[in-house]
Amino acid sequence: MNDNQTQEKKDTLINIGADLKLVPPKPYKDDGNFVKIAGRMAEELKSSNNHGVVWANQFDNTANAKGHYETTGPEIWDQTDGKIDGFVCSSGTGGTIGGVSKFLKEKNKDIKIFLSDPTGSALYNYIQNGELKSEGGSITEGIGSSRVTANFAEAKIDGAFSISDQESLPILYDLIQNEGLSLGTSCGVNIAGAIRLGKELGPGKTIVTILCDKSDKYNSKMFNKKFLQEKGLPFPSWI
Repeated sequence: MNDNQTQEKKDTLINIGADLKLVPPKPYKDDGNFVKIAGRMAEELKSSNNHGVVWANQFDNTANAKGHYETTGPEIWDQTDGKIDGFVCSSGTGGTIGGVSKFLKEKNKDIKIFLSDPTGSALYNYIQNGELKSEGGSITEGIGSSRVTANFAEAKIDGAFSISDQESLPILYDLIQNEGLSLGTSCGVNIAGAIRLGKELGPGKTIVTILCDKSDKYNSKMFNKKFLQEKGLPFPSWI
């Protein structure tokens, strides 16, 4: 795991018995990238572990996208009774947007599929301009990428939005205060994208997104006044 992830995530893995190896963040092209290290460790463990080794390889194992094609996509279609105009989602592994977009486009090619991408990720520019290029940064974890994963390559995408922390965080704080929903940073990016697509498509449209994480994994960032102040990020008066 990259060592810049929240302590809450690290503690969860340690508490369930994982032997956690922390590494500094590196781009995918670097041999020190956490995904490449995990792959090498799996190969090394194969020779010494009599019980066998499983490497999920969640970024490039397309069983990920297939799972969403077979389950999440049909669930969205059924719950909206096929009356869906747009789907918005961020991408970490690319599995969700890869599988869901493929399913929905097969059902109705006119459904608009948009990527909601945090600043600092290269995917927004890839969709809009065909070039993997990133600008800015984000405190969001687990979404955004500097490369096209095998799962993301399966996605059928019409356009993309670049979402800053300044745009997504106030949405999350508003949902806590007014709706009692304590959601994580990926959700903020997804909802911000859904709002943007709703404005783009106009009134009377059904827009679907994914609420994929809770805030408890990000307490040390989302509710840390000093941290937010140092980053120049917005926060409510009750923090």
